[in-house]
Parts: sequence; C-alpha cells; structure tokens
Amino acid sequence: MSRNAWRLLPPSCANGATQMAIDEAIFHGVKSGESPLTLRFYQWEPIAISLGHHQHHYPNHWNGLTFLGRPVDLVRRPTGGRAVLHQGDLTYAVIASDFAENRTESYRQICEFLIRGWRSLSHDLSYGNPGLRYIHNPDCFATATGADLVLSTGQKLIGSAQKRSGRTILQHGSMRLTPNVELFKTVFGETDRIANDLEMPPIDRIMEALVDAAETCFKASFSVGSLSDLEESWISQNLPSNSIP
Repeated sequence: MSRNAWRLLPPSCANGATQMAIDEAIFHGVKSGESPLTLRFYQWEPIAISLGHHQHHYPNHWNGLTFLGRPVDLVRRPTGGRAVLHQGDLTYAVIASDFAENRTESYRQICEFLIRGWRSLSHDLSYGNPGLRYIHNPDCFATATGADLVLSTGQKLIGSAQKRSGRTILQHGSMRLTPNVELFKTVFGETDRIANDLEMPPIDRIMEALVDAAETCFKASFSVGSLSDLEESWISQNLPSNSIP
C-alpha cells in the first residue's frame, strides 16, 4: 500500500457514538496495516457534547440537556482534551502513520492542511497559546492550546485532539461554523468566545478546499472509498450501548 495513497470517505452525519466508533475502527485498521491512510469529514446528529477521553468532571446540568425539544447527547471521545459542543460545526479526522513521532510536531504537520485550506477561503489562522485556565475549564473552546487554530480576532475556530499508538495517529477536530449563541450560553455560561458573525462558505466548499490543501501538504493522492468489511465489523462489535461508557 503506497504511503501516498489515501482514502477519502464521503461526508457523513450520524450520532456521536457512531462517529467515534468509525474513527476508532479506522485507527485500528491503519495500525494493523489493514486500512489505508484516511481523511474524512462528518457532522453530529443529534447535537452532542463530546468529552475528552480522561475528562470525568463536567457540569451536572449537561445530563438531560435538551435543545429545541431534542436531547443533547453526551459522548466520550477516544482522544484527549476538554468538552466540545457539536452544533453548527464540521469535524475532520485524519488517521495516518506518516507523521512525526513528537506529538507537538505531528500536530503541526497535520494542522498545516487546515491553515492552508482556510487561507484559500480568506481566513488566516494561527496556533493558539496555552493558558493555565485550560486545565480547570471543561470547555475546549475556552482557551486555545498550541494544537488549536485561532482567527486574527483571537477566537478559536478549530480545536483538535489526538490518540496515538506507536506511529499511528488519530487526529480529529471541530471547526466551529454556525454556532447557536443561546445554546452555547446554556452549556458553557458565556458566549464571548463565539465567532458567530463570520461569513462562512458552504460546507461543500470548505471540504473541497481542505482536501485540495491535504493533497499538497500530505503529498497525498486521494481516492473516494468506503469503510471496509473489517472496519464495519469492528464498529458493530464496539459501538457502546450508551453515550458515556
């Protein structure tokens, strides 16, 4: 399997537990050599709050939260970091084994396609600076670490997190596009970090720009594909029966 031959999965919309199981299935497939290096984009239906893998403390009112009469899911990610509200966002996932062993360097190697792609859409992004309050705040978008990308206003547009095993990396991240201010206020208690007045291009255009950028940054040749039988089997066997296992 050529290291430059990548699979591009069609965009999907599913509940958070399913999306996380898909990412993990591909991760295990890439690690074993059964799956190709993969880029995919997806959205969350219903709306969900995803918790970092080691995040066990969060506000009580997140349990049983509803929006427009529908429950808001609580889901645990296989990656680290703090909570992300998945409403009005687009998630990307890169699952590969070609990047640096150093975690910081691998973040930057992967994030280059995000910077390049968003620059082509007239939004310049830079890396955030971690603050001490990050470890005390349940909200991933409350601060920007060196793995995150911020706008010129300082507002965070993309929050990313990783899972690693040897050289295999799952990096996924949320791109905040059209957030609902009232929902964010309900969840996190404040809205001053929300960049909800930006002119955002259509999601199809965003994905197209990011795929073009990934081809250049990763020196990749993308072929549209689907999940393998092995990946589908892993998902069916490991999909949790509840949102927060």
